[in-house]
Amino acid sequence: MFKNQNQTPLFDAIKAYHDRSVIPFDVPGHKHGVGLKELGEYLGPKVLEIDVNSMKPLDNISNPVSVIKDAQELMAEAYMCDHAFFLVNGTTSGVQAMIMSVCQPGDKIILPRNAHKSAVNGMILSGALPIYIQPETNDELGIAMGVTLESIEKAIAKNTDAKAIFLINPTYYGAASDIKKIIKLAHRHGIAVLLDEAHGAHLSFHKDLPISGMEVGGDMAAVSLHKTGGSLTQSSALLLNEGFIDKNTVRTTLNLMQTTSASYLLMTSLDIARKMLATEGEKVISKTLGLARYAREEINKIEGLYAFGKELVGEPGVHAFDETKLGVNVSGLGISGFKAYDILRDEYNIQMELGDAYNILGIISVGDTEESIQALIDALKDMSSKYSGKNIKFKKKKVLENPEVIVSPRNAFYARKRFVKLDEAEGEISGESIMAYPPGIPIVTPGERISAEMIEYIKFLKSQNSILTDMEDPTLKNVKVLGV
Repeated sequence: MFKNQNQTPLFDAIKAYHDRSVIPFDVPGHKHGVGLKELGEYLGPKVLEIDVNSMKPLDNISNPVSVIKDAQELMAEAYMCDHAFFLVNGTTSGVQAMIMSVCQPGDKIILPRNAHKSAVNGMILSGALPIYIQPETNDELGIAMGVTLESIEKAIAKNTDAKAIFLINPTYYGAASDIKKIIKLAHRHGIAVLLDEAHGAHLSFHKDLPISGMEVGGDMAAVSLHKTGGSLTQSSALLLNEGFIDKNTVRTTLNLMQTTSASYLLMTSLDIARKMLATEGEKVISKTLGLARYAREEINKIEGLYAFGKELVGEPGVHAFDETKLGVNVSGLGISGFKAYDILRDEYNIQMELGDAYNILGIISVGDTEESIQALIDALKDMSSKYSGKNIKFKKKKVLENPEVIVSPRNAFYARKRFVKLDEAEGEISGESIMAYPPGIPIVTPGERISAEMIEYIKFLKSQNSILTDMEDPTLKNVKVLGV
């Protein structure tokens, strides 16, 4: 029986609680904002008045039996899957829970090397062994795309005992693999399919978008509603289809990792965002797509810029493309994407999602307007007039290929380590992850052999003042490697 997607059971319960003017002798300690007046004065009192803790009328995320359970069931129906679990630690916790729900120590998981760091952390926590496949690359844009069915077939043929395949749908830049065929192939071999849909929370709600994993029989998907669905930062959902994975195993795994004091602000935003997507998604996303298409059309008229999109469909690793990802190649201006990213923020007051060696990326979502899109177009026009034709030489760098995995991520994480100078690290086995953030895709992870190409790329990122994370030495003069 279909549920009424106009319902918001958790939001209704929060409002009912607020209306009662309960006198709190529980946590949180600010007691409806009285103990945090400065923040309440800035945000407004109601925000802190509904920042409350678990109680019978509001249910409990660890074992939901009432309003959270009802809200999660509505989420599952909206996403066309069997079960949904609210996440208050972002999609990172969902990705880790997916891997831990399927893989035990020593189990193999097939995944592309451009996976987010949460997948690497999931392997450290579970003890899984990575079987990396090389994602397809676009050398002109300098970015990784999706994976091909053929690459998955080859990986399965060599690793018939693999327990899971991990897919990104879509990639940060919008490329989607042929997940329908990959899922069918995996299931024929008894392999579960896990999907990182951190940037695909909106896919299920419009026919012009790439298909979502749950629609075509994927086993689990972690979706960031806060990224593209309108909920508050850090709120996500973990989706499950019954068959390969038991729902109770998933719940137990989540309870190992997730707080028992889940934020009702975050969970309520999930309840409301789900309602909006389920009842108005097609209309809202149609508007979003219209804005993205207009932006591409106008940006592609600007000298030195290329806003890439659906014309990439059909290239290796691009079965479909999410047009709400506005990637703009700035190489024609003679500057790096890192510099363009900084210029837009510092000189035009525009915050892009990321800059890489060659591109900038904007996320066009349910909250964008004609005014915000026009401001970006105008800023890029002005940038072009200042930089185009300057003949600034900019040497392109090859996208990094799959590394050599010497030790499992888990064993490397717990191994004894020492520091070596970055310039002397070639050939050593890394004891840490190093990545630019965003996008949070590691250049090297624990257990991988450090190559000359990795060192060169790290130096390039440092020269571009990009944000590098996860390493112990923040200056990156030294790196942690295995050994004593």
